[in-house]
Amino acid sequence: MNVQTILGDKGSDVATIGANDTVADAVRVLGERRIGALPVVDGDIVAGVMSERDVIYCLRDHGAEVLDWPISRVMSSPAITVDPSTPILSALALITQRRVRHLPVVSGGRLVGIVSIGDLVKHRIERIESEAAAMREYIQSA
Repeated sequence: MNVQTILGDKGSDVATIGANDTVADAVRVLGERRIGALPVVDGDIVAGVMSERDVIYCLRDHGAEVLDWPISRVMSSPAITVDPSTPILSALALITQRRVRHLPVVSGGRLVGIVSIGDLVKHRIERIESEAAAMREYIQSA
């Protein structure tokens, strides 16, 4: 199973934001959409990721003035991305190793989706439960 499997279930709609938009714009979108991160795009190119963590750390270090800053000053860059063909376990390992919660999915240089740690874990749990049910059914039918 790969990341494309998750995008097939989840869809490929991705809220994005531009590098010249303000941190306040990002906070508004994150809150309205009830999401934890926004890919920062320059055309079709993913320039970085703006996450809740980025907002919190900047507010802690610099105060409310950061709300007027451009996202390019605050975002995590370069973005850690995956390809649709990336195996789910590899994506989970990348999230763990790099200590991020969201992975933009890029194909041919273009943003085609985003997966979160929640998406990956949910898919993995469903797969394990399905395999366990099949094993129980097999054992009971023997």
